[in-house]
Amino acid sequence: MSKILIRGAKVLGGEPQDVLIDGEVIEAVGTGLSAEGAEVVEAAGKVLLPGLVDLHTHLREPGREDSETVLTGTRAAASGGYTAVFAMANTFPVADTAGVVEQVYRLGQEHGYCDVQPIGAVTVGLEGRKLAELGAMHESAAGVTVFSDDGKCVDDAVIMRRALEYVKAFGGVVAQHAQEPRLTEGAQMNEGIVSAELGLGGWPAVAEESIIARDVLLAEHVGSRVHICHLSTAGSVEIVRWAKSRGIDVTAEVTPHHLLLTDELVRTYNPVYKVNPPLRTERDVLALREALADGTIDIVATDHAPHPHEDKDCEWAAAAMGMVGLETALSVVQETMVDTGLLDWAGVADRMSVKPAQIGQATGHGRPVSAGEPANLTLVDTEYRGQVDPAGFASRSRNTPYEGRELPGRVTHTWLRGKATLVDGKLT
Repeated sequence: MSKILIRGAKVLGGEPQDVLIDGEVIEAVGTGLSAEGAEVVEAAGKVLLPGLVDLHTHLREPGREDSETVLTGTRAAASGGYTAVFAMANTFPVADTAGVVEQVYRLGQEHGYCDVQPIGAVTVGLEGRKLAELGAMHESAAGVTVFSDDGKCVDDAVIMRRALEYVKAFGGVVAQHAQEPRLTEGAQMNEGIVSAELGLGGWPAVAEESIIARDVLLAEHVGSRVHICHLSTAGSVEIVRWAKSRGIDVTAEVTPHHLLLTDELVRTYNPVYKVNPPLRTERDVLALREALADGTIDIVATDHAPHPHEDKDCEWAAAAMGMVGLETALSVVQETMVDTGLLDWAGVADRMSVKPAQIGQATGHGRPVSAGEPANLTLVDTEYRGQVDPAGFASRSRNTPYEGRELPGRVTHTWLRGKATLVDGKLT
């Protein structure tokens, strides 16, 4: 593999530096670097980050290849600046055995656009009644360390306790989809003024908050790790903040769409805004931004949820929940966190690369941009502004809430262990 010289990039948004890649690793970082025969990438004015890591991606394969495949999903990831993604278990069949997680893992290896780490189901068939083969999935070639029934809540406290006890033995983590099912029967959107005016079934904040409160107490009791998926309410923020103040081993994520969009958009009845958990209020959005800035919320995770056209282009009540997010996540974070002054680019690297890699134990990812480290890198034109056009997405699905919306920033290059997966905004 030839050498690559990235010239004049603002590493983590700092002073311009040159970065020399030799094979799979960074050889040097400094000013005035040169290398005979190296491919030169002129990066003046652009920001260089460690490759992004998404702890919450739905790749749909096996079983729903009409929505997404490992190939199309990882191409979308590379387009968005990601070098590693964690694939959720709600596939068909469910990723609740060593065989299924190994299949997903090997598909990721074959396609090569980013590393794919499968997430194993907590319970058999996501049914919440019996623990899945947690140990076998961990010991498999996939080496699963994160387990989640995402899409469904592990609502049985005994099952949740057992899962936390089991993963503690090998340093794993249970990622909880916090949704008390009895409180959300028939729910269609956030419970509040808008739901009352529209006559749509309300999804109360307490349905999320009550599960988080229970689970942080269980994690404290067991002495295990719990991760909260797609936290969405101001009340949830306060519970996590309290838990961390007690030393409970809890981490939490927020999605880009919960940092930007509110339930007011549901007034359009456009199913593109139907998502789980639902879009919340402006008060919640502001609380989530503050919590991400101060570290109460640890990471940004996309909850990339692709659906075919027919599952979203229908009446609201019948529409599937979810939004694609891999290709727009960094732009939304720039809009809501960087351009507002809440985070600098080093903070973005921490929330979108370093910490998700640590939580998921993604070896070689989320590392410093320095000599000797794996060359997993993302180059961003932060001065760019443009309208989102889903027709140009690499994802197989187009269910984005940002179509036609102007957002800042564009990923121009992505390197996975020194190999370019995206060059000048185009997949290799």
